[in-house]
Amino acid sequence: MLVNVMRLYNANFSPNALRVRAVAHELGVELEIVEVDIRAGDNRAAEFLARNPNAKVPVLEDGNFVLWESRAICAYLAGIRPEAGPYPDGLKARTLVDQWAWWQAIHLGPAMQKLSFELFLKEKFGMGDPDPTVVEAERKATDQFLAVLETGLDNRDWIAGTLSLADFYLATTFMYRDQAGISLDEFPRIAGWIGRLEARDSWQKAVAPLLALFA
Repeated sequence: MLVNVMRLYNANFSPNALRVRAVAHELGVELEIVEVDIRAGDNRAAEFLARNPNAKVPVLEDGNFVLWESRAICAYLAGIRPEAGPYPDGLKARTLVDQWAWWQAIHLGPAMQKLSFELFLKEKFGMGDPDPTVVEAERKATDQFLAVLETGLDNRDWIAGTLSLADFYLATTFMYRDQAGISLDEFPRIAGWIGRLEARDSWQKAVAPLLALFA
């Protein structure tokens, strides 16, 4: 009997694709990686737009089932391996994971990613110098939200108590912190937490293609 291999349409520099790769490795779910060259416009091709009309990665293809949005993909993968526990069944436990997932998506993620873009990616992709006004605004917002995360990690190793999807969502926000010079010196709990997450074999495997881009 033929078994469908799930395909992940991926771009290695994307934090959204990174979180899916990391969760898949953590769960032991095999994915066939299909690279999408964003700079060459592969994401604008009709074939890709038929999978995701938003022209963005990642996209998961499981047989005839196609799914986009990285958090939805991660939840789907977690549903395939529910025994692993990164998306718990209990109402309060799952809602706590969702709380931090949405907070990352709406608050910390945009601020820190815009700051990383200005301080690192903009120059790397030949898009000009950092905009001081944007840097000032996003640094202020980043510091504000990092303080919230620091408080949330008080007396716990993982943001929802045990390792969950929320930790992987949050971790991708930090993927360019070193290159952008974003210091965690004032946030020792965050520094300890991200160190634990990044030491995991699943993260090391997922981030390897990104590190190869910097080499």
